[in-house]
Amino acid sequence: MGFDGIAVESYAAEAPVTDIETVGMEFSILLNEMRKAAAQLEAGEAQEMTVRTEKLSTILRIINDDYFVAMALRPDGNLGKARYTLRLLAPEFYRELS
Repeated sequence: MGFDGIAVESYAAEAPVTDIETVGMEFSILLNEMRKAAAQLEAGEAQEMTVRTEKLSTILRIINDDYFVAMALRPDGNLGKARYTLRLLAPEFYRELS
């Protein structure tokens, strides 16, 4: 997904709890704000954000200045495995989008 909130591609393994593209679009705003806050705090570049709610856990991993990847899971999903998978796939996504 681009930081403008427009999805490049999406996939749902099962019927999502909510419209996953809308989730990504809304969370892209939060991710942009997190990037700005990290820059203002001179904390280095933001890499990842996790949002856990009652019905959904969402991991957002920054690919480059223009794109990020998001993975949404049910609350009982394996959050650690999802984070690990995104970390491993991020370089491949970077190559595809560059």
